[in-house]
Amino acid sequence: MKSFKLNAEPRTELGKKASKALRKESKIPVVLNGGEIVELPYTGELGSGQKVVELCNNKGIITTDLMVNTEDVRKLIYTPDIFAIELTFNGKTINAVLKDLQTHPVTDNVLHIDLLEVNDKKPIVMEVPVKLEGHAEGVKAGGKLVLSMKKLKVKALYTNIPERVVINVDNIKLGQSLKVGDLHFDNYEIVNAKHAVVCAVQLTRAARGAQANANN
Repeated sequence: MKSFKLNAEPRTELGKKASKALRKESKIPVVLNGGEIVELPYTGELGSGQKVVELCNNKGIITTDLMVNTEDVRKLIYTPDIFAIELTFNGKTINAVLKDLQTHPVTDNVLHIDLLEVNDKKPIVMEVPVKLEGHAEGVKAGGKLVLSMKKLKVKALYTNIPERVVINVDNIKLGQSLKVGDLHFDNYEIVNAKHAVVCAVQLTRAARGAQANANN
């Protein structure tokens, strides 16, 4: 996973009006999730931008409201690459990953970003692009290789999240498919539904004709 350095500032004014004002200044509202889990009522000190979000069983989690410059995150957002983010704010640097973002339905401008704080002990789940490699037997026989899932949900320590889930298709025959349950990797787990089809070699019209002729 590649590294990306990002500076952020605490955000204390919240709500739609405040967020709209930020965007006019070419800044994007950010929420940093995955902070410390604490007992409620919380009596400790909170840093600038931090707040406690109630969970259940008298537990809460500390989240941080931040803002970043739009220009600073372009290379983080408009790319298929996955980054480990070195996020600096309030005089400290923590590790995070991009969890989600909201965009404007018309302009595609980024409206809001969700980051997730990570460490080398707790696994996370991220969507990772799929890359097919090899030459399927079924394609050699006249079929067409179709990728049904362009991304897969990977569960691993953030240091083991791959940039791509690389899948070899050499052994897929005509009419066969490869499902999530067929995939196994050493350092990470695919957590999509086991029966979901990742890719398949479909019969083309020409292949159907050749198959029909062979049976006659």
